[in-house]
Amino acid sequence: MYLTQSLHRSIQCLPEAPATVFGGRVRSFGELGDRVSRLAGSLRQLGIDHGERVAILSLNSDRFAEWLLAVPWAGGVVNPINVRWSTSEIVYSLDDSGTHVLFVDDTFAARVPAIREGHPDLRAVVYMGDDPAPHDMLSYEKLIRDGEPVDDARRGGDELAGLFYTGGTTGFPKGVMLSHANLLICTMGAEASSRSGAGRKHLIAVPMFHLAGISRWLNHLLLGNTQVILPAFEPVAVMQAIQEHRIGDLVLVPTMLQMIADHPELPSFDLSSVNSVVYAGSPITTSLLERAMQAFPEAEFTQFYGQTELAPITTALTAEDHREGTKLRSAGRAVVHSEVRIVDSDDNEVPRGTVGEIVSRGAHVMQGYWNRPEETAQALRNGWMHTGDAGYMDDDGYVYVVDRLKDMIITGGENVYSAEVENALADHPAIDSVAVIAVPDPDWGERVHAVVVCKPGHSIDLEQIREHCRKSIAPYKAPRSCEVVDALPLSPAGKVLKHELRKPYWEASGRQVH
Repeated sequence: MYLTQSLHRSIQCLPEAPATVFGGRVRSFGELGDRVSRLAGSLRQLGIDHGERVAILSLNSDRFAEWLLAVPWAGGVVNPINVRWSTSEIVYSLDDSGTHVLFVDDTFAARVPAIREGHPDLRAVVYMGDDPAPHDMLSYEKLIRDGEPVDDARRGGDELAGLFYTGGTTGFPKGVMLSHANLLICTMGAEASSRSGAGRKHLIAVPMFHLAGISRWLNHLLLGNTQVILPAFEPVAVMQAIQEHRIGDLVLVPTMLQMIADHPELPSFDLSSVNSVVYAGSPITTSLLERAMQAFPEAEFTQFYGQTELAPITTALTAEDHREGTKLRSAGRAVVHSEVRIVDSDDNEVPRGTVGEIVSRGAHVMQGYWNRPEETAQALRNGWMHTGDAGYMDDDGYVYVVDRLKDMIITGGENVYSAEVENALADHPAIDSVAVIAVPDPDWGERVHAVVVCKPGHSIDLEQIREHCRKSIAPYKAPRSCEVVDALPLSPAGKVLKHELRKPYWEASGRQVH
């Protein structure tokens, strides 16, 4: 099994069928295969071979999809960069992964000088825009025009396919190593739960650097379906694309669903072609789910739960579950490729209804964290991936997520680790100590909230906090609210008792996370 396998099948069986639609540009599977093999040939000339990492910093596009195929075709490893990261975070991931080739689009080309300064080991930057390439970058289209087609490397199975950097509890992103088999087995398991089916059109509006976007792209690539790609999510653009292209399948995070369901122009669009909506990234409220179902009246809904380390899915709340409506507060049951348990601190399975840590086992579980053997061993104890999420399982096998052991905040579908934000604030001259927690937010699901103790004679406000954070972390990770207190609650061992800080915000919801 290898990532490009389904492209070969579509070239053989569906050469004239549309593979990608981006703006007014439509490319068939035959054209896609030719462009991918030529781009792979040029990558080989740039030194990309067995296991070499290749990064991309770009909004969604048909070229992004070509890149996802050309890198493994050449024998390399994909390294998609979070487009919301600060320059220092981008540089860290490039340096940590030993990446020497970077692809950028128009949106991010201006950041290249700063990236080069921070990571001088870049030997090539490829410009993916339509304009002439800057003098210090290679032209994407010229690489394809001049590239000699090469045979597919067909690296597969347990060989490394991608490095997917996720927030780290230490404050630094960690490279999650996923193999070809990890990604393909998870994709097939997801298809068994969502049953998209062949002959459909899929809309990509979630970020393609994110594993949720890549996973659904791969799902529809396997089926030989047409993928309509938007640069980024914007509610009117999504509704226009659905109506124009008669989209059948889409994946969105709950925040995106809310923006569509509550949009004043919703009645102006015909969204009846949508027959499958997958949502993931954060839990959804019952009221929002009801509004989303009204917005997409012909659609069946599926919720996926997981994380990057699980490629990324381990449970699913299926369309049948949504129709029955009795388990909508859950994250569903284990998907066909996954085992799931709830365990105590000694890794013993706990009785049903008892809160413990959610763990998962199967061929979808990551190979480990790049160059982090100790953290890998900690996460993959006794053959199980320890998610860091606390939850319980009912008598029917449905999993309910109740808290996050790793203090991760999911805001608008993006993961933010409290340690990253706390580290960013730790050197502010007015701050003595700080704890960052998730609090409920009607628009973002959760928001980043800072609880600050000031040094004697100092004061601070939210704008000062946000401005300081922007120097080292992405803007979406900066606190959206804050409070100043005299002291943080501490355990006898000196650990901040974050559950006490969260409690007044979450009491009304009956849960500790939204």
